Amino acid sequence: MAILDFLKTKEDADKAKQGQKKTAKKTAKVSAPKPDKSPKGHFDGPVKMSPKATLVGKATGFSYEAIKKPHISEKASFLAERNQYVFEVLPNYNKTEIKKAIEGIYGVNVLSVNIITIPPKKRRMGKVQGWRKEMTKAIVKIKEDQKIEIL
Repeated sequence: MAILDFLKTKEDADKAKQGQKKTAKKTAKVSAPKPDKSPKGHFDGPVKMSPKATLVGKATGFSYEAIKKPHISEKASFLAERNQYVFEVLPNYNKTEIKKAIEGIYGVNVLSVNIITIPPKKRRMGKVQGWRKEMTKAIVKIKEDQKIEIL
């Protein structure tokens, strides 16, 4: 009887396959409704600009997140006497973005920006071994008559 059961399941499988083919044909015949033509002045999607089109004006915005915090150390205090201030910055920002951020936050005129990347270094406390984190600093020089109050 086991052979007959096998034949029955094979016939059932063949019927199921034929049923799937019929339903696939029926769904293929169904098409999406045709879109209505929109009246003039109706917004259909994003505006396409010509390749020659440019934005008028210059972006003057700045990012507060470019500057993490002021870096306070003995060397930074000596530099502050010479109108140079040290800040910890995020490593993915460049000199112009840092300059815009300092000018926007503190309201001073920045003359130059120098960036220093300090690599991570191995540190050890007893048996525990680890790494000191990597840091990026920016030394910002401002005009002679201006000051930044950090403390």
